[in-house]
Amino acid sequence: MRSNEIARDFLEFASEQRLEIIFRLFIKKSKISIIAKELGATVPEVFRNFERLVKADLIEKETDGSYHLTTYGMTVCNQIPSLAFVAANKKYFKNHDFGDLPQKYIQRIGVLEKNQYIKGFTKVMERWKNIIGNANEYIYGILLEEPLDLIEPIANKAKKGVKINSIFSESTIIPKGRKQLIDKLDFKTLTKNGLVERKMKKDIRIGVFLSENEACAMFPTLDGEADISTMFYSQDKAFHEWCLDYFRYCWYGSEAFKESKLKE
Repeated sequence: MRSNEIARDFLEFASEQRLEIIFRLFIKKSKISIIAKELGATVPEVFRNFERLVKADLIEKETDGSYHLTTYGMTVCNQIPSLAFVAANKKYFKNHDFGDLPQKYIQRIGVLEKNQYIKGFTKVMERWKNIIGNANEYIYGILLEEPLDLIEPIANKAKKGVKINSIFSESTIIPKGRKQLIDKLDFKTLTKNGLVERKMKKDIRIGVFLSENEACAMFPTLDGEADISTMFYSQDKAFHEWCLDYFRYCWYGSEAFKESKLKE
């Protein structure tokens, strides 16, 4: 790794104005005078920053006087949301990490930037109930815990034709009375009819819970413990796609569900 070049180029991002220029050129090519007006800055001031970005090979000038991002600039710009997501949630990530999340999902972590941070078990459960209530097509979940008061709403949705796919860990926290409740709600018939499908992985620390329009993600504490007392929630399409991709990755890597492995 050529650290001296990377360190030099990182200096170009130490300017709020240069970052604004890069973000605007990421959306569309533009001219110095236009961006200066948008930023409320003088043309000479903006020109100097354009020159620095050109020298760093982050942007290029076209024959008509407009500028666009280079391939290098475009690549760097695509990584900034990941830094922005972690930077905006520094306090959270002092106590949480990405656990065993595959590298390909960490590289895309910036798509989670547009989120609402939900704190507190009660507030998390309220949001899960809303997701369940709003679902018309499917509800997918990697269940780090299975709260008792969510089982019946999920069963009712399944009876209306909403697809339920759940992944349990052998360490999933199961409440007392769960077995009696799922028997009462006739989950056997729901699974037999394919409306409810369940799988199991030996150990899961990262949770997602989503319907066709909403999604949330939960990360483990630094000591490796699953945590559903806090989560990131969003209706953003890119956020949703990340959660759906991760769920499918875990789903196809899971084994058959075995009720006997769950302990109250």
